[in-house]
Amino acid sequence: MKQVKETHGFLGYTGSEYAVFRKYAWRAVIGFSLVYCFLYSGRLNLSSAIPMMVKETNWTTGQLGILSSVFFWTYGLGQLANGRLSEIFGVNRFIISAVLLSAAANILIGFQSSLIIIAILWAFNGYFQSMAWAPGMALLSRWWPNNRRGFATGMANGFSDFGQAVAMIMVIVAMKVSPQLGWRSAFFLPVMVAAAVAIVYWAMTKDAPEKVGLKPFKEVASSGSEQTTIQAASAGKSKLYPYVYLLESWKYDVWLLIIALQSIVRYGLLTWIPLYFTKTMGLDVSSGLIQSLVLPIGMGFGALFVPMLADKYLATNRLPGVIICALIGGVVALVFPFMHNELIISVLLFIAGFFVYAINGLTWAPAMDAGGREFAGTASGLMDFAAYVGASVQSIVFGFTIGNNNWMMLFILITIANVLMIVLAGIAGRKHSVTAQS
Repeated sequence: MKQVKETHGFLGYTGSEYAVFRKYAWRAVIGFSLVYCFLYSGRLNLSSAIPMMVKETNWTTGQLGILSSVFFWTYGLGQLANGRLSEIFGVNRFIISAVLLSAAANILIGFQSSLIIIAILWAFNGYFQSMAWAPGMALLSRWWPNNRRGFATGMANGFSDFGQAVAMIMVIVAMKVSPQLGWRSAFFLPVMVAAAVAIVYWAMTKDAPEKVGLKPFKEVASSGSEQTTIQAASAGKSKLYPYVYLLESWKYDVWLLIIALQSIVRYGLLTWIPLYFTKTMGLDVSSGLIQSLVLPIGMGFGALFVPMLADKYLATNRLPGVIICALIGGVVALVFPFMHNELIISVLLFIAGFFVYAINGLTWAPAMDAGGREFAGTASGLMDFAAYVGASVQSIVFGFTIGNNNWMMLFILITIANVLMIVLAGIAGRKHSVTAQS
């Protein structure tokens, strides 16, 4: 009886063990959130540099769209493998390697003049960056139980989008510090800061409770039985079995489609909005980037707060949250090109960012629940692969669309993607209700 009292409410730990567990759980979520925030400085620096590249070179938006898409393809393909590999070889090794290798690729790009060589290095950068997110989700699944994963993944997601704002700010600072370097300045200073943050992260976090002398925590609520089911299903199976297990779940497959569409919307805005300001509103490059900052800031707040609310009100079915967010995001995208007042435009960008990226934030808790602690990295890797298939498609399609100055079509296509998310979530939500009742 005494042992029951000691462990009650402590995830199977005694009070003293739980204090240690809680300390490292917070280190994991804060550390990963910060390192991933700064990792974006080696990814979205390209979209911030595109207006300068258009101005300083003879490269077209179509060519730069293809360049941008190269990253998304290698990033997505890397996600297929790296989530699973990190579960086998160690999540923190992958996260640290992602930052340092990405920094090296970016610095090399800064010395190049050939678009082909830049594309090759950017492709490697995509793979290197794919070594962080899925391992990070595996890390959080080992430190945060199912009833708090919306908070943990929401925090990581929120900081990733604050990272998009950080990337823009870092590029602006780099331009001011080294104006003589032109677009090349975007590939030096930002990634050096990211590498420094990664070293601090390495010193403060641990892969799992076992690394600090604790046993794995006990899940709460219904997830405990699901965890047992996953363990039983994988017993004696090959290393590739997690992919089969996940793709056989229709619920998981629906989330794959939703995040692919969400990524079309997200990167359609992030990649091309800075250029929209310089081309249609006559702003210079720095002013266009500053005007665009409200978009990733809105995304950060959406990914931070909406998943926490979903933990409380939509814990068993997060699809209604997708419908609400996609509806608002679609309406904003449709009216945005008709607005010309800078204050109204800023408000709309914040709203669009908030609700568009909130959908991304809603996907990760279901992904981690689908994979359990055993397959959380694999589940997150597959999810991110789907996301970046969507991102790569938008880079090519939207790049050639706006190459003809057809900005209205860009926003129409973004609206259509939001509508498709609403339809998918509505159909899946109805099926979820029928399944729950039977």
